[in-house]
Amino acid sequence: MRKKKILRILNRFNVGGPVYNATYLTKYLNPNYFSTTLIGGIHEEHEESARYILENEKINYKEIKYMRRKISPFYDLISLIHIIYIIYKTKPDIIHTHAAKAGLLGRFASLFYFKKVKLIHTYHGNVFEGYFSNTINKIIVSIERYLASKSDKIIAISRIQKIDLVNKYLICDESKIEVIPLGFDLKKFSNNIKNKRNLIRKKYNISNEEVLISIVGRVVPIKNHKLFIDVFNYCKLRTNVPIKALIIGDGSEMEDLINYTNENGLSFSYKKIIDNYDVLFCSWQRDIDYFLAASDIVALTSHNEGTPVSIIESMACGKASISTNVGGVSDIIENFKSGIVSNCSVKEFGNHLLKLINDENLRTELGVNAKSRSLELFNYNVLVNNVEKLYKSI
Repeated sequence: MRKKKILRILNRFNVGGPVYNATYLTKYLNPNYFSTTLIGGIHEEHEESARYILENEKINYKEIKYMRRKISPFYDLISLIHIIYIIYKTKPDIIHTHAAKAGLLGRFASLFYFKKVKLIHTYHGNVFEGYFSNTINKIIVSIERYLASKSDKIIAISRIQKIDLVNKYLICDESKIEVIPLGFDLKKFSNNIKNKRNLIRKKYNISNEEVLISIVGRVVPIKNHKLFIDVFNYCKLRTNVPIKALIIGDGSEMEDLINYTNENGLSFSYKKIIDNYDVLFCSWQRDIDYFLAASDIVALTSHNEGTPVSIIESMACGKASISTNVGGVSDIIENFKSGIVSNCSVKEFGNHLLKLINDENLRTELGVNAKSRSLELFNYNVLVNNVEKLYKSI
C-alpha cells in the first residue's frame, strides 16, 4: 500500500504549542501509512527559535524564509509562491495547516494545485479578536469562512473553541469540525521535581519560605502581562507571606513592562540575578521544567488563547495554576479542582491568587488533581492516535 504523503505547514518555528504539536505528529505518525514533509516560517526577533526542539527530535524541516507573523502583501505573495512550488514538488495527499498565517497561505496555495488534495486546518487559537481593528477582523473572518468551505476538516483544540468557531464566528458547520486536544511529551515535567526545584531556587535566591509565582510566554499585548504585575502588587500589599515572581519569556513589550513594574514600586531585575527582588525577568528559558518545578503557582493573564501550553506543563508538574477565562482554558482547568479560572479584573484575580498564596494545602490539592488530568488528556500518544484516525477517515 502506498504511503499517504502529508505536507504539514506551520506559521513559524517559534517555541509554543503549535511547534510541539507539529513535531510529535511528524515524528510519531505510523510510518507504514504516512510520510510527512514539515515546513514553516522563521521565528520573530523577540521569540525563541524552536529549531532545537526539532533537532532534538531529529525532525527534517524546511523554513519558508519570508513567511512572517505580520500581514505583508509582498512577503505573503512570495511565501504563497514558495508553498505552491513545494506542493508541486512533494505532491501531497493531505495538506495540514496549523494556525492562522499557515492556514491562509497553505490553503490558498492548494487551490493552484492541479490534483485534488485533502485539506485540514488546525486552529491553535484565533486572530479574530485582540489583534487587529474591527474592519480587519471582519475581513479575516470572511476569508476564514471561504477557506473553511474549501477544507475537508477543521480541527479545534478544545470544545469551547469549536463552539466559538461554529456559533460566534460562523466559520463552518459543526459537522466539519473535529475536537482534538494538543499533545505533549510531559514525562520530564513530572520527574525529579524536588532536585530541579532546589537547583533553581538556590540559583535565583528564592528561599523555601517564599511562594514563587511564575508566568511563561511571549511578552506581547495579547498576553496581558500588565495584569500579572497588577495582581502581584495587589497580593503583595495584602499578605504576610513572602512572594516573588518570575516572568519567563520575552517580546516587543518587554521594555514597557519593565517600566510598568518600576512605576508600581516593585523591585526587579532583567536577566541578572540579584539578592533581593520582587520580580525577575528571566527572558527565554529552554529548561522550562526546572523553572516550573521551582514554582508554587503558575499564572496566565492572556486576553486570548487557544490551549495554553504553560498551563498544561505546570499541571503535569503538579503545580497550582490560575488563569483568565479565555479560549480553551476552562476545558483544561476544572475550576477549584485542578486550578482556578478567573475573570480579568485585578480584584477577582488577585483575591483568587491570594487564596493560593495563603493556603499551601489548597495549592497541594489542586496540584495533585492537575497532574493526573494533564497526563491523561494531553499525552502526545492521544494526539497522534486521534489525528491518524482523522487522516484515515478522509
